[in-house]
Amino acid sequence: MTPVLEFLNVSRSYKKGVPVLTGVSFSLNESEIAGLLGRNAAGKTTLIHTAMGLLSPDGGAVRVFGLSPTEDPVEVKRRIGFVSEDQVLPPGSSVAELIAFHRYLFSAWDQALERQLLDRFSLPRGSRIGKLSKGQARQAALLCAVCHRPELLLLDEPAGGLDAVARREFLETSIQLSNREGTAILFSSHHMTDVERIGGRVILLDQGKVRLDRDLDRIREDICLAVVPRASAPDAAVIERTAGCLRVRPVFDDWHAVMEGTPETARRQLTDSLGIDGIRCVRVPLEDLFIELVGGER
Repeated sequence: MTPVLEFLNVSRSYKKGVPVLTGVSFSLNESEIAGLLGRNAAGKTTLIHTAMGLLSPDGGAVRVFGLSPTEDPVEVKRRIGFVSEDQVLPPGSSVAELIAFHRYLFSAWDQALERQLLDRFSLPRGSRIGKLSKGQARQAALLCAVCHRPELLLLDEPAGGLDAVARREFLETSIQLSNREGTAILFSSHHMTDVERIGGRVILLDQGKVRLDRDLDRIREDICLAVVPRASAPDAAVIERTAGCLRVRPVFDDWHAVMEGTPETARRQLTDSLGIDGIRCVRVPLEDLFIELVGGER
C-alpha cells in the first residue's frame, strides 16, 4: 500500500552550511495520526511546508499519495487540508465568503459537514475574518481545511495561542474526521497534552534529525529515565555505550540517561555496564521525556 505521506532522506537548508533538516525519513499511512515534536527551529514547519509543496528539499524526496507535491501541486493540494498557527486569512472577507471561495475550489466539498461545523463552532457567517477572535479564525480555517474531506490533514501548531476549551474543541474535530473518514493527520504542537490526546505516534525532531519515532503506547511502556550519580560515572561516554541508551545529559550532580526498556531492565543493564549501584530508573511523562531528549545541560 502506498503511504499517504513519505519523507525519503530529506535535507533542507536556508543558509549554506546551516542545515534545517538532515536526512529525515518516515512515512504516514491511511488513518494514522502522528504528533511532530521538537524545539523551536527544529525543522517542524519546514518539514510540513515541504509536504505542502511550498518548499523543495535540497536533498532526498517527498511523496504525497505517491506524487511529488512540487511536480503535481494541484492534484496533491486537492487531496490535503492545511491549518497553521500563522495562517493568514483575508481579513476583509466574511466567513460566508471564505467558505464560498473554498466551496468553489473543491468539487468534493461536503455542504452537510460545512453546516455541521458552522453550528458546532457557532461561527457568525456574516462577520469579517478580521473581526473574529483568534479561536474563531482558527475554527474557520479548520472548516475550510476539512469540508472537502481530505485524505491528509497537515496541522502546524494549529492550537497555538488558543485557550484550553477552544484547543480541545479543535482537536476533537480533527480526531473525529480521522475516525470517520480515514484521514491521516500529521500535526506539530508544543502542548504535550495535545499530543497525548490526539496522537497515536510521536516523531521527535532534534536539530533537523529524527531522534525518536515510536507509538505513544510503546514510549510509555518501553522508555524510562535513569539517574546516575556523576561521582560514580565521571564519563558520559561509558553510559552512552550501554545498550538501549538514547541520550545522556548532565543535570547538576547526576547524569540523566534516557533508556529503552522497563526501569528494571534499564537498571540491570546500567549496573552491569558501569559496575555500580545506586542507579535510579523511573518512568516519566511525555513532557519530561521530551525535555530529557532535546534539553540542554544543567
